[in-house]
Amino acid sequence: MADTVLLDVSNRVATLTLNRPAQLNALSIEMMQDLLGVVRELRDLKDVDVVVIVGAGDHFMAGGDLKDFATQFHLAPQARMVAFRAIIEKHINPAVEILQSLHQPVIAKVRGACAGFGLSLMLGCDLALCADSAKFTTAYSSIGLAADGGLTYFLPRVVGSRKALELLLLAERFDAAEALRLGLVNRVLPPAELDGETDKLVARLQAGPREAYGEIKRLVASSYDAQIESQLESEAEAFGRCSATDDFVEGITAFLEKRKPAFRGM
Repeated sequence: MADTVLLDVSNRVATLTLNRPAQLNALSIEMMQDLLGVVRELRDLKDVDVVVIVGAGDHFMAGGDLKDFATQFHLAPQARMVAFRAIIEKHINPAVEILQSLHQPVIAKVRGACAGFGLSLMLGCDLALCADSAKFTTAYSSIGLAADGGLTYFLPRVVGSRKALELLLLAERFDAAEALRLGLVNRVLPPAELDGETDKLVARLQAGPREAYGEIKRLVASSYDAQIESQLESEAEAFGRCSATDDFVEGITAFLEKRKPAFRGM
């Protein structure tokens, strides 16, 4: 059973906890394997409205576990290249793809260090809330690596290619205020308010139209590679599917009756 990544489901909320607090939740090879197992379990859950990703202790994830990576130094360069590529392709890539495929809204709750794959993971979430004491960096180039976990996919889409290259090439640290300015996080909060505000956001999403949320996520994800004609067609299809739901009827009825809608969810 995985212990470096935990999954808890309560009141239709799935909480995925990065669980190596003594190591600032740094990503070890074992943790890569556990992450994939947990997100596969998450994908198969039916009665979940919202997913929250959080780090145990005082940090989200301080990048890769460099001591763990150093245990591979005994391998010849070619063998080392094969080994690291294989574990990323076998564990990291499918984990990221599964998280991206979830129809539920996914929230990152960030405190402390958020570096390397931690930043990739945060950017792969739909929404991100962070403590005002959080610190960020891409990290990879400072240890002679290119990025993984989708960072070169997510980051340019948020900040543009010029700024993404600056953040990736220089790997400088930046604070929560800068993360908010760049659009990397949605809200910055005092540490004491982070849990409560995350709970409020979860409750708001749980009260919303779940099927519409899933359609919105799919449309936004597909828009980057789509031509306008195909995106318009996808929107029409999604609009039609949503119009066939009870939530659509409830939303219109509530508006006409001047009350808040009571969506039934999925």
